[in-house]
Amino acid sequence: MSVRVRRILLLSLAVAFAAVLAGCLGPAATTPTQPAGPPAKVRLGYFANITHAQALIGVARGDFQRALAGSELDAKIFNAGPSVVEAFFAGELDLAYIGPSPAVNAFAKSNGKAVRIVGGSAANGVAIVARKDSGIARLEDLKGRRVATPQFGNTQDISARIYLTQTLGATLKEKGGETEIVTVANAEQLGLFKSGQIDASWVPEPWGARLVQETGAVVLAEEKDLWPEKRFCSAVVLVSTKFLAEHPATVEAFLRAHAEVTRWVREHPAEAAPLVNAELKKLSGKALSDAVLQQAFARIEFTTDPLEASVRSFEERARALGMLKPGPDLKDLFALEMLQKLRAEGVAP
Repeated sequence: MSVRVRRILLLSLAVAFAAVLAGCLGPAATTPTQPAGPPAKVRLGYFANITHAQALIGVARGDFQRALAGSELDAKIFNAGPSVVEAFFAGELDLAYIGPSPAVNAFAKSNGKAVRIVGGSAANGVAIVARKDSGIARLEDLKGRRVATPQFGNTQDISARIYLTQTLGATLKEKGGETEIVTVANAEQLGLFKSGQIDASWVPEPWGARLVQETGAVVLAEEKDLWPEKRFCSAVVLVSTKFLAEHPATVEAFLRAHAEVTRWVREHPAEAAPLVNAELKKLSGKALSDAVLQQAFARIEFTTDPLEASVRSFEERARALGMLKPGPDLKDLFALEMLQKLRAEGVAP
């Protein structure tokens, strides 16, 4: 066989093999940065807290499912932010309602690649309460006591650590001091208050109001009292960067529904509160009393504004505590173009 004929045969075999391989693999996959069609499923994370009222209402009334059209909504409940961050890193979430500190943590630990804030959800709504027989009458009395927060590294945990160590000058027990921070799920704090195992708690609503009503706890202050303008971010809407790049239309549709629910909650608090209460009962097995519901709602501002300056403050606090190493600038954490569009349309309050 001549060299020329052998080359022709080899070329023919290569072409045939390539055709078979192409048939097995199918059409070329969409690149991660190229928008794709609507996803089959949208995985949403949120907490059974009143600061996540829009999530509770949007899921319960079907606002999000309608906005997502052909995509199935898969909603999941979490206790606190760090567990949500773990779910994002494991590829188990697309969107979430979350506190600013865990959002910053996710951004920093992924070198600015994993997540983006596309809007705000709530401001304030955090209470600092003391057990009725603890002898604690003011914030300064927290020094040397056992203070509970929902989870290590979550927004309330960072605020408590900063106040205790920097404002009060306390040394934490983990570093040889007498002041102890006990990280325990919100729902479990009620029993610990009643048994006297913790002295105070730094918690989001409705848990602060519940501790007051169900254990006789005393409100020492609202966390907003410790902020210069008495206003800080307590919850944002966070999205996976990959999901945002692949499904921008879906993210915008969700954000529009979130903005519409936010406006409705602000304009109809008397209707929103019992709806949130019904959803909390379904999730926790127990409805809130009217007193708890009124106290909790009164402490929260529902807004689409992520209050960027306060989020930056939470980053500085986390770095001061050694929870974050130097990382990317937070300017890339905020992807607010869709929110600005909704504001221009008069949709986002």
